[in-house]
Amino acid sequence: MTLAILLLFGGKELIARVSWLRRYSIPEALVGGVIGALIVCALYYGAGITVSFDHSIRDGLLLYFFAAIGLSSDMRTLAAGGRPFLILTALSIVFILLQNAAGMGLASVFGMDPRAGLMVGSISLIGGVGTTVAWSHHFAENLGITNAQELGLAANTMGLIAACVIGGPVAAFLMKRHRVKPSGEAELEVGVLHRDEDRAHLGYHGVLLAILWLNCTLILGQGITQLTDMTPLKLPSFVGCLLAGIILRAVADLGKFGGTGKLWDFPIMQPGLALISDVCLGLFLTLALMGLQLWELEHVLAFITLAMIVQITLTIAFVLLVVFRAMGRNYEAAVVCAGFGGIALGSTATAIANMTAVTREFGAARQAFVVVPLVCGFSIDLVNAIVIGLLAG
Repeated sequence: MTLAILLLFGGKELIARVSWLRRYSIPEALVGGVIGALIVCALYYGAGITVSFDHSIRDGLLLYFFAAIGLSSDMRTLAAGGRPFLILTALSIVFILLQNAAGMGLASVFGMDPRAGLMVGSISLIGGVGTTVAWSHHFAENLGITNAQELGLAANTMGLIAACVIGGPVAAFLMKRHRVKPSGEAELEVGVLHRDEDRAHLGYHGVLLAILWLNCTLILGQGITQLTDMTPLKLPSFVGCLLAGIILRAVADLGKFGGTGKLWDFPIMQPGLALISDVCLGLFLTLALMGLQLWELEHVLAFITLAMIVQITLTIAFVLLVVFRAMGRNYEAAVVCAGFGGIALGSTATAIANMTAVTREFGAARQAFVVVPLVCGFSIDLVNAIVIGLLAG
């Protein structure tokens, strides 16, 4: 944990000093974790020393992070997305199946277990680093795919960079090709991010409430996981925590349990919830990456390279031929297409970064900044976990 904190500080310092890292929204934890991985790799090749870390605390950080995502999911906000949210969710589900079919097919071509292809499919690309690490233990222990985590993290890193590169150019191409008229609105709306300015300041009571409800979410999440273990569908613990958070938030909102001094007051506890989840995510990603044993990828380098070429090509084709048309063939649809690269290859952060770059040039796209974060933060994680559970066996 101490090394992870130091590496995270190192990543923050590099982000502050290197402009292109900020421009492409590269996560600080990714930078710090990669530094750690390179040091570990240098020790292996230079001195023959193999470094490994105890990751027991990392799993707990993951559960807290997904519990916070669940507690932050407002059902009224989810419903406000309406028809575009449902369409983009359906498109994302179709793409999950295509992405996994491509990964499993390539794995078979290379003489690997087809299920290893899931690690270069929706697990690492749509799911991200958190989903990769969460599923890699199952793949290694139960399926015998020992390099599952290395495959997934390598694919996620390449996908994250690719997502940042293709988003803006794809939107610009669509606007030029279909003569789409931009909004030209100067007052940009970047989803829920602007709302943070109006929320309560961080305080003792709010942080304590956040810890209370995060712990309650983990307790309920453990129960949900135990119930799903009794069924043919096996879901990792983080999915149980995500569901538990959504349930608790919905019950609390419907019951109107809010009020100053009471045990549920989401506006008061939201800043504390955001702080705890951000710290947990940053340390979790750093811990996941810093011990990455890169030398284990030598024998699958060709597979990873080809797999990512196929996945990036598939993403661009799906955006140009399907997403733009289904979302309305207008400016909002073009901005959503810029964000879809983040959904398909990177993360919510890359999706928002891509859309922000487009709107800064052509004007606001308010609907896109509501729909895309909802799809990234809510429906996709649940559907992806179910699909992976069915395909992984």
